[in-house]
Amino acid sequence: MSVDPKEIREAKVVAREVLALLDEVEKQLKSARNWGYYDMLGGGFFSSWIKHGKIDKAEALLHKVSDRLRKLQKELSDVYIGLDPQLKITDFERFMDIAFDNILSDWLVQSKIRSSLDEAARIRGEVQKVLDSLERLEREHGH
Repeated sequence: MSVDPKEIREAKVVAREVLALLDEVEKQLKSARNWGYYDMLGGGFFSSWIKHGKIDKAEALLHKVSDRLRKLQKELSDVYIGLDPQLKITDFERFMDIAFDNILSDWLVQSKIRSSLDEAARIRGEVQKVLDSLERLEREHGH
């Protein structure tokens, strides 16, 4: 089976976009986590406001990740590679709903931030595997 080098390059670009977005998601979530610790120690309104702003930024970025994952799935089908079945878009969207809806307390927020960071790391690992496969495919086809 012959694979068009252009298709491999396009898939690699999208995979790298997902990884860059995940970098920013993790940065926002780690910052939110740190503000959350401060908030739990009596930081007050200001720290809570900053923490929720960071969470809102992370949520917006996760929506972009979701869009880019859909694009990556399409690009991967062009080169006959699939995303890990564990990395289903519907599961990712469910994770986003769980991570950012119905925030009841500072402790729950911290727990959700930790879960979100874990999920972002899991997705990063899967996308990195895809990128590694694309690079291997590119080398095998001498491009």
